[in-house]
Amino acid sequence: MKSKITFLAKVLRKKQTPAENLLWQFLKAKSFENLKFRRQFPIDEKYIVDFVCFEKRIIIELDGGQHDEELNIQKDKERDGYLERQGFKILRVWNNDVLSNIDGVGQKILEMCDENPSPRSSPARGEEERRGSTAKFLSPCGREHKRGGIRKNKKKKEGFREAK
Repeated sequence: MKSKITFLAKVLRKKQTPAENLLWQFLKAKSFENLKFRRQFPIDEKYIVDFVCFEKRIIIELDGGQHDEELNIQKDKERDGYLERQGFKILRVWNNDVLSNIDGVGQKILEMCDENPSPRSSPARGEEERRGSTAKFLSPCGREHKRGGIRKNKKKKEGFREAK
């Protein structure tokens, strides 16, 4: 029998917000840096995260306006603390930033991937770096981006909130 949280995660995958749907178009099927992301995924039968990449130990959380309320800010801090103790790095992004500046969000995710090298890849063992300056991903409209060619977020940086 499936757990309650697994059932809820399945329901959430079917009822994505527009921002979740747009970001999922970037992340699904290893189309982003050849990394496998999962969406609406249960962690330790305790929390459901919006997106997770186990290889890089990165969680991406999309936040709507309700996350700016004091009670939810406190809950998010507790949740982020728990997930960080499990070895994850959390990136919180406002829904509006995903919808209005998906290239900037992609750039921030790339930066996090660079900060969290894969435990499976080790130059000391003679393995070459898996990614380089020619890494690519496709935007939802099918346009190809090269890693160096992604527009940087020219808006204020406060749209991206790394959990602390």
